[in-house]
Amino acid sequence: MAAGRWLTDLRGLLIVIPWALSLVLMDLTLSLLLPISYLFPNWVYNASSFIAFSVWRWIQCIFEVFNGGKITMSGDVLPEGESAIVISNHVSWTDFYMIQALAIRAGMLGRCRWFAKIELRWVPLLGWGIWAMGMPMVSRKWTKDKKELDRVFAGITVRKWPTWLISFSEATRYTPKKAEAARVWCKENDRPIPKHLLYPRTKGFVTTVQHLRKAKHVVAVYDMTIAYQHKHKFLEAPTIWESLSWPDLSGKRGYRFHVDVKRISLVDLPETDAELAKWLETRWMKKGEFLEGKREEWSKS
Repeated sequence: MAAGRWLTDLRGLLIVIPWALSLVLMDLTLSLLLPISYLFPNWVYNASSFIAFSVWRWIQCIFEVFNGGKITMSGDVLPEGESAIVISNHVSWTDFYMIQALAIRAGMLGRCRWFAKIELRWVPLLGWGIWAMGMPMVSRKWTKDKKELDRVFAGITVRKWPTWLISFSEATRYTPKKAEAARVWCKENDRPIPKHLLYPRTKGFVTTVQHLRKAKHVVAVYDMTIAYQHKHKFLEAPTIWESLSWPDLSGKRGYRFHVDVKRISLVDLPETDAELAKWLETRWMKKGEFLEGKREEWSKS
């Protein structure tokens, strides 16, 4: 048993080390681009998108091709090349595989931009690379983050950068402990309790929608719902290392991976901040119902 695990880890290292070296090279290149991004923002954005595509496509290949992670999909077909606001539930570090799988099919993998923690800005190479790519780096205190958000949104609204701007509206990963705390909070504040989810934080979503309404090429919200199962344990995902090192994830390892996407036209969203917050709450209740249906479906097979 120990020998088998050792061989699996060795296999993982042999697969991951070349990719990790390319990631370091990418971060170094993006860090070098950072100073000139103020002079040539459009060129740097396009260059960073090309570099990101190559690295992200590689790790997706490791997960799906080398390690047999089979992602099933449902919902709407996304138009190729369309810019959008992307919202999703957050279960695991491996959630990005599900979102990237959809981005690849829509031709937007290199254009993905994720909300990141502001502390990463000071991490050599990694943080500088994220900054150079035009990713929003926030503290989750939305009034404090206004200057940073204005910087990011300007690239989309003024320079018309093609983008999938991605955020996990719950702001943290789902765990049973966090779910119980969320249930208590919802009862105390007279809010509905979504199934298999945490209650969404609405300020970031509202701020993003109200800013990006000004960008004529951003025309939709993509609501993605991510589900996992591991040997009849619902919402149990592999660790990031397991996703990179274990072979046959969807075969003998017993994992299931699914992502559902709903495309909602931006013009169909309500206008006021309060109505947008209520809209997101309603979406989360529907996501919970979808997850419960998926749990029941998988429990029968």
